Amino acid sequence: MPIPFIILILLCLTAGCGGSDEGTAAETTPPETTPTPTPTPDPSSSCEATTTEVNWQALMSEDCPSLSQYGLFVDPSIPTSSAVAPGLSYQLSTELFSNYASKYRFIFVPEGQSIKYVSRSTFEMPVGTVLVKTFALPFDTQINDANNQVLIETRLLIHRQTGWTTLPYLWQDGEATLQVAGKEIAHTLNHKGQSQRFAYQVPSRAECKLCHQTNSDSSQIEPIGLKAHLLNRDVSYQGNQVNQLQLWQQQGLLQGLPQLNQVGKTYDIFDDSAALTARAKGYLDVNCAHCHNPQGFASISGLRLGFYVDHTSFEYGICKQPPGWDGGARGLSYDIIPGDGEHSILVYRQELNEPKDRMPPVGRAIAHTDAVALIKQWIDEMPAELANCQQ
Repeated sequence: MPIPFIILILLCLTAGCGGSDEGTAAETTPPETTPTPTPTPDPSSSCEATTTEVNWQALMSEDCPSLSQYGLFVDPSIPTSSAVAPGLSYQLSTELFSNYASKYRFIFVPEGQSIKYVSRSTFEMPVGTVLVKTFALPFDTQINDANNQVLIETRLLIHRQTGWTTLPYLWQDGEATLQVAGKEIAHTLNHKGQSQRFAYQVPSRAECKLCHQTNSDSSQIEPIGLKAHLLNRDVSYQGNQVNQLQLWQQQGLLQGLPQLNQVGKTYDIFDDSAALTARAKGYLDVNCAHCHNPQGFASISGLRLGFYVDHTSFEYGICKQPPGWDGGARGLSYDIIPGDGEHSILVYRQELNEPKDRMPPVGRAIAHTDAVALIKQWIDEMPAELANCQQ
């Protein structure tokens, strides 16, 4: 066969396999595949146990694909109330801001175990403790009603024999499933007449470490909000208003609680009856101090925002220049300039929304305008004699 004829045949074969425009459609058509069968549940798995009680065995040993498999709530589709015993609802006096999300917190401690009181840091919680926090985003921040919100996620923090572990569950169609990789969810809400659209970030398990890990051992994580000054508040229990810490003590859940006048206390930022400093420092403690402490993710900054740190000191940011940040578009120089909140970085970075500039760096996509105004007012009212910053 002549060589030119062979070449012609090869060219035709090439065109037939997609070497021409006519073959492009064949390339984009996905091949037929055999449907992947639904995995058969492992009957030996603790997650598959049927019980009306808390599934402690699964909590301590397995990462169940569905939140309902842990048996934490009477109605698995409603994680905002009616926890199965010994689950107990709890509230913080100062909230961590998460794009105006409402949060529903519960603590589960195994029968016969108790929490050890610690005066200024996180309580010591026994192995078996489970912390549950559900996030629901409102459609209007001025309406406090279950019909005005949508369930987004439920996070578990479980104290297993190997240490604390995190499990994020994403809600859809009345069921929460494990979402290890995290996810962005678009949401629009109205805040005081202003419509705000943003991407809510359900964190991955790796991202949980940004807030919960310590520098002393980066492989370990620990809770943030279980501190005396954040829990020292009144709550409604069986129709009565009682102090939350005393309630825990009466139920045998908390050991070592001193007299309440010896316990620190923070306040909601809207509580005008409380001192401005207590409100501002409480807000910065719960929103910032888990990173801005000697063992936190932002320890290298030298900025310390814990509730008990002297707020007139350099380490709290007074006339302190932050390392590694250029001052943003406004070229600011100091974390706090007493009497000048407008030019204090502590205020400015709470207003910014770009990932490289905003503070906190994770957990929010929009600014908490009410808190920004409070922190600015607090700095504006700081004594002038503290202002020795070189402008």
